[in-house]
Amino acid sequence: MSRHAEVIGDPIAQSKSPAIHGYWIDQLGLNARYDRQQVKTGGLAEYLAARRDDPQWAGCNVTMPHKLAIMDHCDRLDPLAERIGAVNTVVRGGDGSLTGYNTDAAGFLEPLAQDLASPHYFRMARVLGTGGAARAIVAGLLDHGITVVLAGRDPAKAQAILDELAPGQQHHAVPLDHFAEPTDFAFDDREGCFDLVVNASPLGMRDQPPLAFDFSHVPPGSVVYDIVTAPLETPLIEEARNRGFRTVDGLSMLIGQAAVAFEKFFGVAPPRGDGDAQLRRMLTQ
Repeated sequence: MSRHAEVIGDPIAQSKSPAIHGYWIDQLGLNARYDRQQVKTGGLAEYLAARRDDPQWAGCNVTMPHKLAIMDHCDRLDPLAERIGAVNTVVRGGDGSLTGYNTDAAGFLEPLAQDLASPHYFRMARVLGTGGAARAIVAGLLDHGITVVLAGRDPAKAQAILDELAPGQQHHAVPLDHFAEPTDFAFDDREGCFDLVVNASPLGMRDQPPLAFDFSHVPPGSVVYDIVTAPLETPLIEEARNRGFRTVDGLSMLIGQAAVAFEKFFGVAPPRGDGDAQLRRMLTQ
């Protein structure tokens, strides 16, 4: 029997995870498969009870709306997942136990690894959004000594996230519309500063409202990162590129977090020697 894993959520038809994991399985010639499974709200317990008894089931990725609820069904939580307060990967142990992980932070940080390996006078990230993905992103950034400005429709929620993840530290919560209006703030343009602007919200996604953002808030030399994957070329990414900023698109985080999960499921690192070029072409056709 083949070892298998899957992604669960509701809805689930739009998930790119089967294509990503399936591509890597084919490239490696593994006797394995990766599927998708719709699991309704309230159906987690029944779903997991059935999977625990299957020794060939490696685990599952978890998408909306289950990233919080599934924590209560795990036997153990990885410390980072517990800190973030969300699980997007569940791995079955040999004894049928379930361990919850969060691979979003690692996936988000992967394209920034070279930047973060260099010393800086100062590091700041402006993060837009206060959902589960934003929590993971903020947690990852904090671990690299980055000062965070977190923007949300409800700044009190943004402040609560910062207080929980970085109690007593000097970070800042602001209303989301703060970034919609121009600013004349004099940015520090010294070499050796690292600035990052992240859209961690669904704004700008297909069938969602646009992201209102004024580029006067982007310091010179910033990296502009949008985690939205549909469309991949969001208005934020397009304008940033036209203005000469380096950009990172949502596929980078999606593939990065999938790579961490793949190794946990199948015990081998996915083949990424071409920098994911062929995989990205397949996902954007």
